Amino acid sequence: MGRLIYSMNVSLDGYAAGPDGGLDWGTIDEEIHTWWTDRMREADAVVWGRRVYQLMVAYWPTADADPAATPAMLEFARATNPMPKVVFSTTLDEVTWNGRVVSGDVGDVLARLREEFTGDLLLGGPTLAAQFVRRGLVDVYRPVVHPVILGGGLPFFPDLERPAGLRLTETRTFESGVVALGYETR
Repeated sequence: MGRLIYSMNVSLDGYAAGPDGGLDWGTIDEEIHTWWTDRMREADAVVWGRRVYQLMVAYWPTADADPAATPAMLEFARATNPMPKVVFSTTLDEVTWNGRVVSGDVGDVLARLREEFTGDLLLGGPTLAAQFVRRGLVDVYRPVVHPVILGGGLPFFPDLERPAGLRLTETRTFESGVVALGYETR
């Protein structure tokens, strides 16, 4: 059975978005884009919240038409565009870009997805991920930590009633000072 992997860019102080919801604080260069592309290629599908889906669909389906797109960005688009996308939303009726809308209990939906997809599922969106984290449904945490302190914003991790023990399985330091970490649940 595949793993549910929660992975996003995060500030050093633990935020996935700034106080204004902005994401312009991250360092996304060719090396990091290539790393994200490799993660996409390892997965069977992505599971996103509405906001992440809307952010991604606004650019990536047409990235090849952007004259400023770098080779690594184009590779990311080639890996991401055909990927099945499962979008949790109570406000969207339909989505495009190889996606489908789901709602309801995250545990029930995850059980159905694990029957459909035998490989890994990439989870993105801290609001959605909070439901999976609190229920102990995440198998791997992969924060990509950027060398910036935001001082507030949308937290990568939700508040928990009790600690969740993890085991470090990987680290990767990029030239930019960004560090990708991998932790498995115990």
